[in-house]
Amino acid sequence: MLTFRRYSGSGLRHLLIIAIGLAMLYPVLWLLASSFKPNQDIFTDTGLWPSTWTLDNYRNGWRGFQGITFARFFGNSALVSVLAVLGNIITCSFAAYAFARLEFRFKKIWFAMMLVTIMLPYHVTLVPQYIIFSELHWINTYLPLFLPKWLAHDSFFILLMVQFIRGIPKELDESATIDGCSQQKLYFRIIMPLLLPALITTAIFTFIWTWDDFFSQMIYLSDIKLFTVQLGIRALFDPSGTSDWGALMAISVLSLIPITLIFLVFQRYFLDGIATTGLK
Repeated sequence: MLTFRRYSGSGLRHLLIIAIGLAMLYPVLWLLASSFKPNQDIFTDTGLWPSTWTLDNYRNGWRGFQGITFARFFGNSALVSVLAVLGNIITCSFAAYAFARLEFRFKKIWFAMMLVTIMLPYHVTLVPQYIIFSELHWINTYLPLFLPKWLAHDSFFILLMVQFIRGIPKELDESATIDGCSQQKLYFRIIMPLLLPALITTAIFTFIWTWDDFFSQMIYLSDIKLFTVQLGIRALFDPSGTSDWGALMAISVLSLIPITLIFLVFQRYFLDGIATTGLK
């Protein structure tokens, strides 16, 4: 009897979790189903299973507008995201290694100042940053979107890596130093390989946040040839006229594929990076 109650209670919990999961996935499922529906059925056919299937939404959406296809927009997004990922991985790991292993003047003060920047909302620094980028003639270029990443701009990832490096035994550093390793060799041969889960976590978060970023791209980009996927999707929506909702849904589905694949491929490293940070 106790065994039956235990298994029945476990089964009810699993059913509840599945129900909650399906409820959370419903908007995504509705988006996917709507991308295969004709425009006239998207808001009238409430079921998830389309009564009429069509691929015209994907063909019409991929054609883009003003002679520029979404292949160009996807390429632009990929370029900005990859440059941002490389910048964060390289410079944030350098800064994290310095804070975690090196000794220098005012180290604690600089680290505290870095932590304070995490608490600042993005909108607080938006106007000063825009003025600086405007004076540098970087508006309507990709530089404001990825160049700050090459200056250890994201304090969150520095803190993530600092906690991970602090979990690596210092005895490894001492042994390598005795064997004649310089700080550069120590970083590249000892710290970097052990830091891999945190680096992959940083890469995943940076890619997702950069790929999904709309606000910054809307502010700094105005040339259609430089549009990213998010700006291209926004351009498909016409609040003053008739929007092609089917094409908008189809391109939205396609925009989810890269970040979904990246998460699935690197899921194990991502979970290791989150679970082991600060706990080793």
